[in-house]
Amino acid sequence: MSANNMATLLGIEGAAASLYFGNFGTLLSSTTGFDFTARNRRPPKDPVNAVLSYLYSMLVKDITIVALATGLDPYAGFCHQPLQGRPALALDLMEEFRPLVCDSTAIRLINTSALKNSDFSRLGNGVIMSDNARRKVISAYEKRMDTLVTHPIFGYAMSYRRVLSVQARLVARWLLGEISDYPPFCTR
Repeated sequence: MSANNMATLLGIEGAAASLYFGNFGTLLSSTTGFDFTARNRRPPKDPVNAVLSYLYSMLVKDITIVALATGLDPYAGFCHQPLQGRPALALDLMEEFRPLVCDSTAIRLINTSALKNSDFSRLGNGVIMSDNARRKVISAYEKRMDTLVTHPIFGYAMSYRRVLSVQARLVARWLLGEISDYPPFCTR
């Protein structure tokens, strides 16, 4: 599938996200008491969305730092539109890592019952995590970021944290014309 313009690309991305999140709930154990029917945010309306939003915010923070350290402008993106204070490039770069780092962490926390419904409370239209739940999410995220994976291009093991840096450097090399295509990170 290809796109000739931004509107078509965003339409493809939206359809893929709808399909992905439409099936996300099937990855959660039915014994946990957590339900997921759709992705929502600002504010998240259920515990699963609260966890996903929190994990995504940590990932975009880490990728913003990596982009800056690599010499990239985290606010000048390709697909995400640049808005005041929005790190569009960091949001673009995080897309390939959301399922690998954040979604897998959320699924593990829920399916192992590390998080329980009692770790969340309703505030207005949204759901918030307790301090204890946030500590668990941060700990699980950091553990996932330290997980070693073999980079498909270079063939040696590195942490996901290091992979973020490598991929940012590959974007920089592509922008400078040193490589013809950006090679996305794929674990399989």
